[in-house]
Amino acid sequence: MSEFRISERISVWFEHYGSDWQLIAQLLQDSQLPKGFAYPREFLRVLDLGPTDLEPWWIFDGDLLLNRAIGMKVRHPNRVLVPFARRRDNDDVACWDVATPNSSGVIIIHDYAADGWESVAEPPDFHAWLRRAVDHLIAFE
Repeated sequence: MSEFRISERISVWFEHYGSDWQLIAQLLQDSQLPKGFAYPREFLRVLDLGPTDLEPWWIFDGDLLLNRAIGMKVRHPNRVLVPFARRRDNDDVACWDVATPNSSGVIIIHDYAADGWESVAEPPDFHAWLRRAVDHLIAFE
């Protein structure tokens, strides 16, 4: 997987297949991420493999990701969050919780809830979140 910066706003990840390049995802630029944060390898691997639509969850990118990240910064100013997925049927957003001590790293936030009421769940890691998303996919109708 290769990263190209096509604008000041978004990093674009591509995979080379034979003589063709395939768009993988448009992620936030380093300048938009909290200092010291890098997207985890297991997350980038999932993007590379392609299962980003896990109804009701979807891993989002591009302007949807950028707008959500900016909005969450305004709505949750006391947290340092990097969103990566959202549920279609409610306002839950899966994020990396960068600044919380003793955090598992992943947190599900009910985005429009008042401060102190926004935390929904804290899966132990990205793989645990992914397992939970697949369970929701199986159960969702």
